[in-house]
Amino acid sequence: MVAQSLSGKRAVVIGGSSGIGFAVAKAALEDGARVVIGSSGAGNVAAALARLGDGAEGSAVNVRDEADVAAFFERIGDFDHLVYTAGDWGGILGGQSIPELDLAGANAVFAVRFWGAVSAIKHASRLIAEDGSITLTDGLVAHRPRKGAALSTAMAGAVEHLTQALAVELAPVRVNAVCPGLILTEVWNSIPEDKREAQLLSMTKQQPLPRPGDPAEAAQAYLYLMRGGYTTGQVLLVDGGRAIV
Repeated sequence: MVAQSLSGKRAVVIGGSSGIGFAVAKAALEDGARVVIGSSGAGNVAAALARLGDGAEGSAVNVRDEADVAAFFERIGDFDHLVYTAGDWGGILGGQSIPELDLAGANAVFAVRFWGAVSAIKHASRLIAEDGSITLTDGLVAHRPRKGAALSTAMAGAVEHLTQALAVELAPVRVNAVCPGLILTEVWNSIPEDKREAQLLSMTKQQPLPRPGDPAEAAQAYLYLMRGGYTTGQVLLVDGGRAIV
């Protein structure tokens, strides 16, 4: 079987109003898909839809609220591909050492990227086509743990193990994940422009490809996993080679 085309397919991108998710939605549209985006803010969804143009629709969805996730998919109806890029890293990247860990608040680390994904898959699974796909997102911290980031490392690793388990449980629907490295999304705009380039260079200079990735580059990994009809249970790293150095 040749790689599937996205022409005429319907793709749902949760997290699709910005960053990698927006790039995935844009690339899927360009490949002929109809796209539904979901994001936490109605204003962000509206702005993204204006940029995406014809063939795109969407609405706000709070992935922390299962009832809201259920209502989102009830509105959507049947579709072919689910991409989940929603993330709320907050203070996760800075992290806390285990002796300092606030256990009462620790569940928040898993709320969006892990439990939000589980909630989305739960309510999407009865609507997705049998030859469709689900693509999740974790982060390179799953493969490059560091001091102060034990919990976020565990969360990212949990997404990868969830991917493998769901590839078995939900077959023949294919389930994969993308593990991005440093991708130049809007989140980096919080760093003053005169300091941003130097900081990003310092974070990537040891990589075989010594630069940040572009969201459009990362989006191609998701498109492959949507179209690749013989790929399931896999994690595709898009990291400039950082994981190997």
